[in-house]
Amino acid sequence: MSLQADVRSVLTGWAAPDDAQAALRDRYVAFVDEHDDAVFRACVPGHITASALVISPDRTRVLLTLHPKVGLWLQMGGHLEPADATLRDAAAREALEESGIAGLAVGASPVRLDRHRVTCHGGSDHLDVQYVAVAPRDAVHVMSEESLDLAWFDVDALPDLTDDALRRLVAAALALP
Repeated sequence: MSLQADVRSVLTGWAAPDDAQAALRDRYVAFVDEHDDAVFRACVPGHITASALVISPDRTRVLLTLHPKVGLWLQMGGHLEPADATLRDAAAREALEESGIAGLAVGASPVRLDRHRVTCHGGSDHLDVQYVAVAPRDAVHVMSEESLDLAWFDVDALPDLTDDALRRLVAAALALP
């Protein structure tokens, strides 16, 4: 199965948590159907991206990266690559690359979607598919060149320098069984 087919399969099989997320999922599927290259950054109107919120095993802390382009504390994530076999693999790769933590347990299904405007191609959309990745108990993070900083935050004391999309993702992660 191609990466584009996997993305479509994941999205159409995903049980959205509410009507707004279901409507966004349907727009993502339509976008994938309209663009043969929807999974790669070369797609100018926008492209699918994958991210993962790294959370401690006891779900009391999250590991966030200080994003150099937007200046906010965010989850790990980024563009899909041709070597990614699946959307989940892309989220896992991004989480490993940006956190340095081996052995992350990435959930089988996404938890949220978030569409946001970015500077790619002078302005396009990231259609982000968001997963949760549980860190091993004794995980040691290593900051990558893609980050200005990397730090653990208590889930009830997120940094001011973040956005509502990250706060919604943390809430969704905490609501998981």
